[in-house]
Amino acid sequence: MLVDDTYIARRLQLLGDWDAALAVLAPDTNPELRAEIAVERWFFQMSRHDEAEQAVAVLDQDSPAARVLRGRLAYSRLFFGREPRPDDRADAEAAYRAAVRDGDEDTRGWAEFHWGVLLDNVDRDPAAALPHYEAALEAAEKNRDGILEAMTIRHMTGYKEPAERIRMFRRSLHLRSALGVRHQVLAAQASLAQELPEGDPEREALTEAYLAGAAELGIAWLLSGRTGTSEDFES
Repeated sequence: MLVDDTYIARRLQLLGDWDAALAVLAPDTNPELRAEIAVERWFFQMSRHDEAEQAVAVLDQDSPAARVLRGRLAYSRLFFGREPRPDDRADAEAAYRAAVRDGDEDTRGWAEFHWGVLLDNVDRDPAAALPHYEAALEAAEKNRDGILEAMTIRHMTGYKEPAERIRMFRRSLHLRSALGVRHQVLAAQASLAQELPEGDPEREALTEAYLAGAAELGIAWLLSGRTGTSEDFES
């Protein structure tokens, strides 16, 4: 098997080693992947925003992938209060809308998900978000995209009864674990822990695990106490 730099970068990205993943890629090697990794690093570590923005800027700005990434940057500035810009809310929705309209099947699913998160976590309008989550879940199931399914069902838990909500949190965690996306596993552990009652041994074990992992990867919002409720963060 021939292993190229893109493959290595993808594997490092799964581990949450974003610096190493970017170091593997030459400046002109897969600019879309470079931008995706840089945006993800910004979201999880809340650092190097300018590098993420510059990585997105070299892409074709009319491409659906660039639009989704621009929307994610705008959303994260708004949600985390990191120097939000006056047009971030409108720009994020416009980016997702265009990506849904023009993107391929995979990109549309992710654009629908992020659009739903914007409506849910910024607008606080779960009723408006639900159709986008449903469209994202349909795309995830059709494309067998386990990460998109994991993230979408985690956000749909707020529409369910307690027992079903716990089941969905567990499925989200199991999907992420099976696919080996370490930073997403930590976020799912935090989400599930928050749903379990105080004093539950599983809650304590999950909390210990995700805090240790978050410290190693430098995941700012997990370490700051944002522990996974739908009001807290996109995960």
